[in-house]
Amino acid sequence: MALPLPPGLTPAEVGFLCEMELVTVIPRQRLEGLELLGGPTQPMIPPFATPLPLWLALLLKKQRRANISPPGWLNVEALTHILDFETDERTADVFSPSPRLPQPTSTAPLEEDPYLAHDALELSPPFLKDAATAQAQDDALPYHWLELSHLLLTHAADDFDDPDAVHRLLRDLREVRMSKLRKGFRVLDAGAGVKMNGMGGMEVAEVRGFVGGVVDGLRRINRSREEARKEEEAEQRENGLGSSNYRDDEDDDML
Repeated sequence: MALPLPPGLTPAEVGFLCEMELVTVIPRQRLEGLELLGGPTQPMIPPFATPLPLWLALLLKKQRRANISPPGWLNVEALTHILDFETDERTADVFSPSPRLPQPTSTAPLEEDPYLAHDALELSPPFLKDAATAQAQDDALPYHWLELSHLLLTHAADDFDDPDAVHRLLRDLREVRMSKLRKGFRVLDAGAGVKMNGMGGMEVAEVRGFVGGVVDGLRRINRSREEARKEEEAEQRENGLGSSNYRDDEDDDML
């Protein structure tokens, strides 16, 4: 009998999906395009930049046939700017904004919100085309920022100007964002929700199990309290101490 799968994507599955992201490579030798399931790739002609899926770019990097150009947000200046936003007291309760959405391609039949048009296929995180290429927005973290940066720093550290500084900034960013998320968990006991706008895929996958356990525990506690209250009310009714009897006695006393 197969074991039930946990709800949502696991961190390993999120990391696998991250490898489908397009990154920019600088080929060292001429290579013809490939026919992949996601569509054909462009021919690689040195020294012109070419977008390739991350898994293929890492393979070519390992074979020393191409270099990987880090996205615009994965450098010291951009990460410092994002970290300043995360640590600013005025934005202590929110995460850094996600990359801007592309312009909608349709305005009908919902002119007030073209992203909900039935005849349009609008892109949104995590399906933004240039979220990890050299043309990526440099002041926002994409959906796969954590796992993408880990893979690039692990397998293509020599393509960074200062990989150690980038690694330190990424570590600080992760700690700050997880601290914000832990603070948000405090409202779960009151039945409120946690706003997770701007969270990355790996961050959500890592905390899903913890949050699910907390919510299930709170539900069990509340259920036990409710059952105890119902038992107490039933016992009071059996002993003639129900709320209706109290009201009747008070009415008799007033008369």
